[in-house]
Amino acid sequence: MANSSFKFQVSSFISALLLTSGAHALDTELHGFAETRAGARTQNDPSQDQMGLGEARLQLDALTYFDAAELQVRADLLYDALADDPEKINLDNGDGFIDLREFNLLFTPIDWADMKVGRQILTWGTGDLLFINDLFPKDWNSFMLGRDEEYLKAPSDAIYASFFPAIGSIDVAYMPQMDADRYVDGSRLSYWSPMAQEITGTEFNARERDGWFQDHELSARFYRPLLSWEGSLYGYHGFWKSPVGMDLAEGEAYFPRLNVWGASAKGSVGNGLANVELGYYDSREQTDATQMVPNDEFRWLMGYEREIAKDLTAGVQYYLEWMMDHDDYEQDYNALFGSTAAARDEFRHVLTLRLTKMLMNQNLVVGLFTFYSPSDNDAYFRPVATYKVNDHWTVSANGNFFVGEHDHTFFGQMRKNSNVNLGLRYSF
Repeated sequence: MANSSFKFQVSSFISALLLTSGAHALDTELHGFAETRAGARTQNDPSQDQMGLGEARLQLDALTYFDAAELQVRADLLYDALADDPEKINLDNGDGFIDLREFNLLFTPIDWADMKVGRQILTWGTGDLLFINDLFPKDWNSFMLGRDEEYLKAPSDAIYASFFPAIGSIDVAYMPQMDADRYVDGSRLSYWSPMAQEITGTEFNARERDGWFQDHELSARFYRPLLSWEGSLYGYHGFWKSPVGMDLAEGEAYFPRLNVWGASAKGSVGNGLANVELGYYDSREQTDATQMVPNDEFRWLMGYEREIAKDLTAGVQYYLEWMMDHDDYEQDYNALFGSTAAARDEFRHVLTLRLTKMLMNQNLVVGLFTFYSPSDNDAYFRPVATYKVNDHWTVSANGNFFVGEHDHTFFGQMRKNSNVNLGLRYSF
């Protein structure tokens, strides 16, 4: 709650800065939507409610123009019928009746630079629902429960600067406090517990990295055209975004330190768009007798997207996770949990397919996104259909279906969470 209070103070500071500087609003644009969404599991999970979603949402998005700056405020007012304590606001994980998505000030301090300060949604990289160098927070609960795909991206509290020298473009994001993923914690979705060696719906809280200007993050990107392609270099200094570390003495999950170095390229090939991206995950803490942390990893993906028929687009991707020093990891894991425990494989392969078809004068959009891992022998199917009734009303339906041979694999652990959803939205 202290963190939420601090973020409200930052928002108030931005407003006060505009007022004391004598800035006068030139114009304000107000947009938004009202939405209701309901979802239910397709099978029984004794540790979770049968309903996955039951909510009404009002989003207000205001963009105010000043002489030398733009102020954006975007917030969701939420009634959640499944919330344990709807009046308790937590701006970090989105709990409560308000989710502050954006509150930032954009200005140009010099001719060749832009700066955005405050709460904002950040993204970069080339993957389609696969992320290597995008170390900005994600909301996995929203995504897997069936909210709109836009809610996969969680907000960051950041100072974001863009520079435009002659050699290319440079983006730098500084987060004074770590912005963690809104990770699966058992509150709505069941998960595989390494400690219990089983799927559980027991809710847990990881040890937070909440020290302002101590538990900070820094992301940087340099990009420029390379013939008909765009090439990028990335660097990240911070922490694993989900609590993948374990303090064995305390029995507590936490966020180990992490550096990531990567590159990507994206451009035209034939009649489609191709991309390639790689990253080296330098896990800066070592496993010992008191804690267990992830090993270093190399991650790589390549993809291709094109229109294969009229109003039908297909995109495919191949993704690889390669764990370094796997023999040492397996030895340590078996020593902690026993020789029959479910340790990770050295290589994890994932294939994805996105199909999108537009019908009825493009008012009806149907699609399917599929993740399939031949190494884990599990999969995740995400069908979606959206019908635009008119300029204001939209009806949508989606499903999240998980299958897997083993309980401990990435998608296999989620199979009790399979669900279907229906939403109705009025935009203005």
